[in-house]
Amino acid sequence: MLGQVAADHPTLRKVWVDGGYRKHFVVHAATLGINLEIVQRTHGTRGFAPISKRWTVERTYGGLMLHRRLARDYEAHPHRSEAMIHLAMTDLMARRLTGECTVSWHDPTSSDQIRIPG
Repeated sequence: MLGQVAADHPTLRKVWVDGGYRKHFVVHAATLGINLEIVQRTHGTRGFAPISKRWTVERTYGGLMLHRRLARDYEAHPHRSEAMIHLAMTDLMARRLTGECTVSWHDPTSSDQIRIPG
């Protein structure tokens, strides 16, 4: 898979991976001209501790999961899933740039809610 990514993105120079990757993968990345860095927990750390770079990926996945069609694999064709990811990331970036938050039907202060008497 790394070979395909390197072919599709020839300017790719650095990749961060977690501790599950072994030395042969690092060597393979080096033959493709990619500097592969294994990001590990700080030695002696107990309990939860954010790992450098990994929290960014996890935050992005969390943002993508706000979109219902990406929460499960509903799409019949991979290009549709890819299109939904592009739409979700566009929404995510627009919200970050504008400071807007996700519209939620849970908002009790919304003025468009209908009051039911009784």
